[in-house]
Amino acid sequence: MSTTARVRPLEGLRVLDLATLFAGPLAATLLGDFGAEVVKVEHPHRPDPSRGHGPAKDGVGLWWKVLGRNKRAITLDLSRPGGRATLLRLAAAADVVIENFRPGTLERWDLGWPELSAANPRLVLARVTAFGQFGPYAHRPGFGTLAEAMSGFAALTGEPDGPPTLPPFGLADSVTALATAYAVLTALAARERTGAGQVVDMAIIEPMLAVLGPQLTWYDQLGHVQERTGNRSANNAPRNLYRTADGCWVAVSTSAQSVAERVMRLVGRPELIEEPWFGTGAQRAAHADVLDEAVGSWIAARPRAEVLAAFEKAEAAVAPVQDARDVMTDPQYQALHTVTTVDDPELGPLRMQNVLFRLSATPGAIRWAGRPHGADTEAVLTELGLTPAELRALREEGAL
Repeated sequence: MSTTARVRPLEGLRVLDLATLFAGPLAATLLGDFGAEVVKVEHPHRPDPSRGHGPAKDGVGLWWKVLGRNKRAITLDLSRPGGRATLLRLAAAADVVIENFRPGTLERWDLGWPELSAANPRLVLARVTAFGQFGPYAHRPGFGTLAEAMSGFAALTGEPDGPPTLPPFGLADSVTALATAYAVLTALAARERTGAGQVVDMAIIEPMLAVLGPQLTWYDQLGHVQERTGNRSANNAPRNLYRTADGCWVAVSTSAQSVAERVMRLVGRPELIEEPWFGTGAQRAAHADVLDEAVGSWIAARPRAEVLAAFEKAEAAVAPVQDARDVMTDPQYQALHTVTTVDDPELGPLRMQNVLFRLSATPGAIRWAGRPHGADTEAVLTELGLTPAELRALREEGAL
């Protein structure tokens, strides 16, 4: 690999991750994956709860190994004078601070924007909360689940005759993390023009609206409120999950007219193409029962491998419904190196998702998995210039 290819695009960018669960920390992870120097700051006695979320191996939380990758881990009690002073010293040498305390918490510790920007006028402060920094809900506690409910996502998800449905993972947090990383890089680009940092106010309830498409505009202009359609689409058909003869499931989509026609020829129902209602996606969706029966009965008579091969040959869109076991062995994911192995001092080789995208000249990389709580405190603060006596005083105060 050439020297140029080893350059990390965000190398030299310094990020302080003060956030917990999950949007803020994941935004910092995304920056760290492409070379930013991320320092995770946790309370000495109350670490990021993600360390204890989900399954663990030998007492070590596996979620943290992914969320904490490429981060150095230190402890600091920001509510103590020594912790506050140390955080300001860290911020003075940083480019970005990401936090997700309730509005007013940093201000209560005299660590609000006036103090942070005074310590570093070029700092970008990303504030990630459920409802934003102002408004009637600003001080309420909240998590991504509330955003999935409030945004309209849950109302759209589920079967028509069933209840609204929440995702079984942190969808809103993940979408917000992507938005926050984008916002941070946008603020840094603005800093290149103005020389000054600024505050990013990211409310988790808002990015979910962005990914829901034209729902608000439909309502504004037409009074239209989209209803739950299960696995079907109101905009095209056939579009559904279908069970194969060997008990597997496949997903079929026909967003393009040409693909819909190929599917009908494949399943032996070319006469449906001649129906007057077949010409548009919306009209096909209105006849989804007919199309689902045609596609579903053909698929139900064949094993998954045969179905996938036939659709591929016909250049029709299909994919198997996979779980984690399938993803690990999927040849396309293997070709893309989507799953990578990280050597971890605590657990040995770990497989996890690779960095989010590939850059041809300056790729990202996972340099290490999530570190133990406070593992890098002394090293990071010593590099900052704290003396052994200062470190000792902080420990005696309970700030570390």
